[in-house]
Amino acid sequence: MNRIDANTQLGFVGVGAMGSRIVRRLLASGYKVAVYDLSREKAEALIVDGATVSNSLADLASMAEIILSCLTNDEAVRRVYLAPDGLLFHAAPGTVVLEMSTIRPQTSREVARVGADRGVRVLDVAISGSTPAVDQGTVTLLGGGDSNVFEALEPILKTIAKQYFHLGSSGSGTAAKLVVNALLGIGMQAIAEACALGEKEGLDRDQLFTVLGKTAVVAPAHMGKLPRAMRNDYSPQFPLRLMNKDFRLILEAASQSNLALPATEAAFQVNSDASIFWPDLDFSVVIQEMESRVQK
Repeated sequence: MNRIDANTQLGFVGVGAMGSRIVRRLLASGYKVAVYDLSREKAEALIVDGATVSNSLADLASMAEIILSCLTNDEAVRRVYLAPDGLLFHAAPGTVVLEMSTIRPQTSREVARVGADRGVRVLDVAISGSTPAVDQGTVTLLGGGDSNVFEALEPILKTIAKQYFHLGSSGSGTAAKLVVNALLGIGMQAIAEACALGEKEGLDRDQLFTVLGKTAVVAPAHMGKLPRAMRNDYSPQFPLRLMNKDFRLILEAASQSNLALPATEAAFQVNSDASIFWPDLDFSVVIQEMESRVQK
């Protein structure tokens, strides 16, 4: 692939909470970025930052040398890439794709296979980190696909992330993301249960949350959740509904491998109960769900 510099034309599909932040980092680093989203309003909001807006996937694919996408689920990825009017049927041979959504590894492999048949090199590069981490450039990227292409993409990767790892062939990045999010979701549920236990035993809630934040047992990904939960602030950094979706993908992958994940199943159940009431709040709202059980 050609050397990546400020003249390289990028395209970005899916400019929601994560995607819009990545686009702003790319623009701030001097890249030219064309964007497309089903919500024209979301795409046009990035014009002030220097983005251009494409009218269709075909328009974006025809002009971009490197395409990035950050989409909601497998269905959206398949629609954007594999539909007749999708990216892979309009991108020129030699185009490189960084697909950054959290999806089934087999979907990543399918998109890569169809892309390869058309001369398009597709990598799955999953994002580990929440919206504040994207703003700060401290996310971790987990890559699958051609290692040489991954290495050549380093100028873009280091603009987005603090660290980035190549895990193997196509689907390895999304598989690693499911592994990471299993730890993320189970860890959050463990914190919620521990807090509920402490409150049930009569510990002062604020002091309990403060002390837990000083211990070595709370992971960095969860550390910032405690002071926010202390204030009952569950404004979304990673919405509960997305954690719920990821739990489903994790358990589906485990089932296909005949692997039982009892802790994940239990955490998924509490997450699902909370999702009835608070799907768009932060996934740490399972703390509130467990506290509500203490009060019953």
